[in-house]
Amino acid sequence: MSLFRTLCRKLLTSLQRSRSDPNLSTIRVINLILPAICWRTGLISAPEREFIARFKKMATRDTINKQEENNDKMSKPMKKALLVLNCIMLGIGNCGGPLVQRLYFVKGGKRIWISSFLLTAGWPFLIIPLICSFWYKRRNGSQETKLISLKPSVFFPCAILGVLTGLDDYLAAYGVSRLPVSTSALIIATQLAFTAGFAFLLVKQKFSAYTINAVVLLSIGAVILALHSSTDRPDHESNIKYYEGFFMTLGASALYGFILPSIELTFKKAKQPITYSLVMEMQIVMSFFATVFCTIGMLINHDFKAIPHEARNFELGEVTYYVILSANSLLWQFFFLGAIGVIFCASSLLSGVIIATLLPVTESLAVLFFHEKFQVEKGLSLALSLWGFVSYFYGEFKQVKKMKRGLEVGSVP
Repeated sequence: MSLFRTLCRKLLTSLQRSRSDPNLSTIRVINLILPAICWRTGLISAPEREFIARFKKMATRDTINKQEENNDKMSKPMKKALLVLNCIMLGIGNCGGPLVQRLYFVKGGKRIWISSFLLTAGWPFLIIPLICSFWYKRRNGSQETKLISLKPSVFFPCAILGVLTGLDDYLAAYGVSRLPVSTSALIIATQLAFTAGFAFLLVKQKFSAYTINAVVLLSIGAVILALHSSTDRPDHESNIKYYEGFFMTLGASALYGFILPSIELTFKKAKQPITYSLVMEMQIVMSFFATVFCTIGMLINHDFKAIPHEARNFELGEVTYYVILSANSLLWQFFFLGAIGVIFCASSLLSGVIIATLLPVTESLAVLFFHEKFQVEKGLSLALSLWGFVSYFYGEFKQVKKMKRGLEVGSVP
């Protein structure tokens, strides 16, 4: 009996030290059983029953988390439908956002910090679908569902990514203020190359020869635009301002290429079930901190005081000025929520590919609405970009086909 008590004491001591690790489910079970055994054999005095109660509470919380995770698991058709929905939102934001943003500058807007602020200022719109999701889960029996389920392990990375998004917003807004939409869209297409590189480093994304070919082609397309900038520069802008816009946009492309895989890495490192409601919460947090970052810039630059004066002098009228600002904010929320939603349903690389694939649509709309010039250099860059997209999708198609063939061979007895 004394040997049994000695072993129990040692095991209990080691388990008490290890109970801080939330991933050791086996240890959690032992932590629940062992104190009770030791208490019954006289190793734990009565006042330490609180110790047992704490572990019982922890086990109950684990059970609830598993139940919520099982309730939030989606079927394959539902996940495909959600992927399509997020692709549509990403497409609307990716094509409409730059056009409305450029319209602000073309018709008299001059405040870059205001434009960057609007890219994420529409985050309160996301509260509506978040509340609807909460009510839906409560009505379907998930009484333990919380409106806000974000844990610190996810919140703090999202806050950091939000600040980086704010910086990216400023770089992108500066580029749009200096460059035609058709040019900035082509530069943004290089984001796929940066996304692929950072996805390889951060989430160990595998590459094929087709993916590498796509990255090289997109990079060459951006170089062609840089070497022939004189044919695309607006009449009222100097070469220096044009190159500033060019490299600012390229920097925005590189930074967002880092942010997308970082979001995917946050999903993988999260110590809680990843649901679409949680994705919306993450987007709210990132947009909030990005908005705070841009708000500080607006305060330093005295942009809030300049808004009424700029609205009165806007070429399309004061009311239209505020409509454009609101539409700009809403469209970019479609973009950001769609991007993070595609990452949730698939991968960060697919999100980058969709953004780049929509390039011809953005190009066509820019030429149609703003009558922008479409020189030979842009045509060549567009052709290289499309070649890169086709190369990437063909590689993905072959990879999926190869995986299906492997599964069929493995299933044959």
